Order: sequence, then structure tokens, then C-alpha cells
Amino acid sequence: MEKSSTRSTCEWPSRHPVMIDYHDTEWGVPVHDDKVLFEFLLLDWFQAGLSWLTILKKRDAFLDAFDRFNIDKVAAYPEQKITELLTNPGIIRNRLKIPAVIHNARLAQETRKEFGSFSAYIWSFSMGKTIHNSWENQLELPATSPLSNAMSKDMGKRGYKFAGSTICYAFMQSIGMVNDHLVSCFRYRDLI
Repeated sequence: MEKSSTRSTCEWPSRHPVMIDYHDTEWGVPVHDDKVLFEFLLLDWFQAGLSWLTILKKRDAFLDAFDRFNIDKVAAYPEQKITELLTNPGIIRNRLKIPAVIHNARLAQETRKEFGSFSAYIWSFSMGKTIHNSWENQLELPATSPLSNAMSKDMGKRGYKFAGSTICYAFMQSIGMVNDHLVSCFRYRDLI
């Protein structure tokens, strides 16, 4: 447990201010806005194989590069936008992930039509509720769960790319579908 003043908190934010702020204000807070959900999913796609700190430091650049995560705008990107994004030094310039984001935005549009909103689809996996885990030690936190397996399987059937169970679980943590703050962390109690 890291101690911030007199507060107990999770260990993973380390001592970096960007990580601490993200932990203290966003991680695990339930999100139902389609644009914010798409933002977190996009960031989790890019985070695969990298540190979350790297992604958070580039978050503003991602916001600018991907039209503030507007699903419809990203879905409408023409082929030349991929070239433009691949030359943007502010973001992760991955030749597989950038086209996948555009592809996934188009699928998110289809999913939104089917469910009424992207949020309704995402939250259907937990029946609209947050799952509050009771971890006492950082080592207890899983990388996947039966719920992330189900989300990954369904997203895979729909054609989403980079939607493995580990990415889905990290996404579920970030959007507050699961509360994985340690029980001793001040945020755990705040989110109950």
C-alpha cells in the first residue's frame, strides 16, 4: 500500500502524478457515455504491450488525433487518414492498431444500432451493474475473468480486433464495470 498523506491507496499508480491522478479520479468510476467508453477501449487497444503510463502521457494527443473519440467521425476516416495517423509522433504509431481502431469504430456503430447505444452493449455483460471485488493484495488481481472472456468472445464474433480477454478486463476495470481497487484503498469505499 502506498500512503498518500494519510490515505491508503492501490500500489500500481507508483509515484507518478499522472498515474496517481488517473487512479484517484477515473479508474473504476462507472462510465456510460458512448464517447468515453470508446476512448477507454481505444486506449486499452493501444496499451497492449506497453505501459499504461505511456498511454496516459499521450492521451491528449490521442484525443486530438482521433477527433475526441467520436465513434462516427473515426468510422468515417478515409484511407489517407491512416497514413496521417502513422506519421503523428504524439500517438502510438502501430500499423495494425490504427486501421483496427477505424474498423472497430464501424463495428461500434453497428453495435450501437442493435443495442440503442454502445454503452447498452458494453454494460449488458454485467447486467448494468458494477462488480465489486474484494482484493486485499495487488497480486490477487486477475488479468481476465469469466466476464471478460464472454465480452471478448462476443466482440470477436462481431469482428472486433484487439478484443482479447486481457484487454477486455483492463477495459472493464477502467470503466468501472469491475471495482478492482484494493479493499484498503480509499477509492474502494468511495465507489461502493
